[in-house]
Amino acid sequence: MLIREVMKSDPVWISPSIKLSDAYKLMIEKSIRHIPVVDNEKLAGVVTDRDLRLATSTLSEHPFDPEAAVGEVMSHPVKTAHPNDPVELATQTMRELKIGCLPVIEDMKLVGIVTVTDLLDALLLLTGIHQPSGRLDIRLPNRPGELARLAALLAERKINIHSILSYPESDNKMRLVLRVGSIEIKSIAQALCNAGFQVIWPIHIACVK
Repeated sequence: MLIREVMKSDPVWISPSIKLSDAYKLMIEKSIRHIPVVDNEKLAGVVTDRDLRLATSTLSEHPFDPEAAVGEVMSHPVKTAHPNDPVELATQTMRELKIGCLPVIEDMKLVGIVTVTDLLDALLLLTGIHQPSGRLDIRLPNRPGELARLAALLAERKINIHSILSYPESDNKMRLVLRVGSIEIKSIAQALCNAGFQVIWPIHIACVK
């Protein structure tokens, strides 16, 4: 999945000269928490609702006047993404930098913005949870052919796989989280156990060695 598939296109943006109070009102009006700051058609910074609240708080050591310009409190320089970046790259960047959004730039122009919420929506889509389905957790030996063997067994039972997520575990094992096109998970899990697979979830059918 790519950034262009989850980003918000043509995002609301403001100039660095806009007042802090006006920027905050705009955020409330548009129900958004992040706004790119654009100056002379180029991305100059990003400001968040938290930035504005902290900047004008009386608890701040040097609070800003609500009439001050956004350019005085915006974050810059700005880490950005490209529409063709994979979503996992954006997720890694935002996690490492502990930021809540990435403006999306193409041909030097602001074309979108991706936020943590957008990435969570992408994760839900990747899991296939939006479709009627059942969930299985399976542990496989991390070697060629094991996933093919699992897929073949499901195909024999005419069960469609909606999504597969995987990650490595210790002892050269691989953990799979599957969404399959059936709610008869009990019988599927039992068949997998009988075929020698290690089923971890559903818990009441688990057969972990």
